[in-house]
Amino acid sequence: MEHFIESQQLTPDIIFDIFSRADEFRKDKLHEPVLKGKVLATLFYEPSTRTRLSFETAMLRLGGSVVTTENAKEFSSAVKGETLQDSILVVSNYADAIVIRHYEEGMAKIAASVSKVPVINAGDGKGQHPTQALLDLYTIWKETGKLDNLRIAIVGDLSSGRTARSLCYLLGKFPGNEIIFLSPEHLRMKQDIKEYLSRHGIAYREEKNLDEILPEVDIVYMTRIQKERITLDEYNSARGKYTINQNNFNLLKKSARILHPLPKIDEIVLPIEIEETDKRVAYFRQAENGLYIRMALLVHLMQ
Repeated sequence: MEHFIESQQLTPDIIFDIFSRADEFRKDKLHEPVLKGKVLATLFYEPSTRTRLSFETAMLRLGGSVVTTENAKEFSSAVKGETLQDSILVVSNYADAIVIRHYEEGMAKIAASVSKVPVINAGDGKGQHPTQALLDLYTIWKETGKLDNLRIAIVGDLSSGRTARSLCYLLGKFPGNEIIFLSPEHLRMKQDIKEYLSRHGIAYREEKNLDEILPEVDIVYMTRIQKERITLDEYNSARGKYTINQNNFNLLKKSARILHPLPKIDEIVLPIEIEETDKRVAYFRQAENGLYIRMALLVHLMQ
């Protein structure tokens, strides 16, 4: 791949190649400086903790360097009216790859169209977050040992949530999976994802009762309600509708896993003792996996 903009770009062969590299980085803490002399630019026009820091840590561990702006919306020439295209044309002279997060859908693709170096989409509005989906898929693989014939519940704001959309594109590449969507009525998964799943022979259905489906699923992928992308009335009517807490947690099979792209707000409310000791809680392992996956992806694109 020249750039990584959307999940659809990945084939199973590329996915497992990246997984294999990630496994190597997980085992070997003394990493070879394979990207020594390379520079990564991280341009984040929206807030980020895990994505930005894991990319920057990944680059540093690989022997490279990082130049960054944490809040490009306010602390870059965008404030002066510079177009994204002009910014990318300049930054691609300084760096060997660019990681970009933008508040508008489609801007990562625009960045890639003018960049002289690889561009990685770290989230574009309501569009996609393909590196998150890749680490989500890696987590499912590490936790269950497979990527096919799984029953996965995807829960929360499915209309605005780019992580859920990106994950569906990847789950659609493996046979026998069934996806169960649970969301407030006004935040249902969009039709384009449903059509994609149908074209790829992936069964899906929409349900309303979380407690009823918890005993039957292998993976519960919880997401937060995207307050910043919907109206206050929409947010208030959706908040707290779907929650995993002490009352329904043990409805899950012992082999099931809870994933969450984080940050979590009030959609998961569990004591820290459960989060630290119960194997069904996988979202902190999932966040750690982001480092190894992003190390592998940087090598894949930059070597």
